[in-house]
Amino acid sequence: MSRLNQTFSIKGLTLRNRIVMPPMCQYSVSAKDGKPNEWHDVHYTSRAVGGTGLIIIEMTDVEPDGRISDYDLGIWSDEHVPAFARVIEGIHRFGAKAGIQIAHAGRKAGDAEVPVGPSAIRFSEDFKQPHALTTEETEAMVVKFGDASRRAVEAGVDTIEVHGAHGYLIHQFHSPSINNRDDKYGQDRALFGVEVLRAVKAQMPSDMPLIMRLSAIEYMDGGYGVEYALEMARRYLDAGVDIFHVSSGGDGPVGKLKPGNYPGYHLPLARKFKEALGVPVIAVGILDDPELALAAVANGDADLVAVGRGMLNDPYWAAHAIRATGGEWKELLPKQYDRIL
Repeated sequence: MSRLNQTFSIKGLTLRNRIVMPPMCQYSVSAKDGKPNEWHDVHYTSRAVGGTGLIIIEMTDVEPDGRISDYDLGIWSDEHVPAFARVIEGIHRFGAKAGIQIAHAGRKAGDAEVPVGPSAIRFSEDFKQPHALTTEETEAMVVKFGDASRRAVEAGVDTIEVHGAHGYLIHQFHSPSINNRDDKYGQDRALFGVEVLRAVKAQMPSDMPLIMRLSAIEYMDGGYGVEYALEMARRYLDAGVDIFHVSSGGDGPVGKLKPGNYPGYHLPLARKFKEALGVPVIAVGILDDPELALAAVANGDADLVAVGRGMLNDPYWAAHAIRATGGEWKELLPKQYDRIL
């Protein structure tokens, strides 16, 4: 059996294999609407048909101005629940599990009239000046994350991923280079993320695992390194995180330290998180080669592998990768495709 084909269980969640479709924004909703539509139905269901174990729905924001653009998903209203439920039902129908990434873009909300952040520091000259959230506004934002998570659970998700990476709002709060506040959220830069996680956890069934995506390294000059990220991760682990999804960057304009752009460049970071924290991790970052994805799991670098571009190129990447690495793959595809088996 290919190790990619092994089941994976944590709490009440069992995946049919070790392959994850990571969240990837589709920029495909009606402006100001935020609801998934027919595109999302086909996009996500086809990857379930293709054998993926866990499909994490793209960055879904807790308020309209929390989106990267007006063409992103949101779950700020109970009216959004039926549309998400339809997508999730399609994922489940073909044997995959469904997650959703709950987020807020903060100062990177490009279409917001006035974006918000922990401090009035813009992302770059091409972005708008953000409004620094007051203490009371920050506390209200925590509630919005909790409300969004309640709606996600009502829609039928199997897990929730909180987005604390790529320079979005939670990342902005825990970054020393971005958060220059002097209130409680500046004195303790992990506090906002901790409160968000607790608010999300309070809305989840006790047996539902909580995932958090973190940037293990910042690339802007003066950015933090992996040891600081692990310090934040320990706080988040205490707040209820069960799995870390390890990525990097997105914090600001790249400085002297450059991000990797080669297959598996995040695997050493994923392994550091796994060894230091003793919890399962998802690795991501150009893992399109099935043998490399297999090695990541077999070597113990990660428990799960997230494949983004590979799945955009091939909706059946999971079945093809398991076949290429010697695993049983025929059962992953529907009977309508028997003639190719």
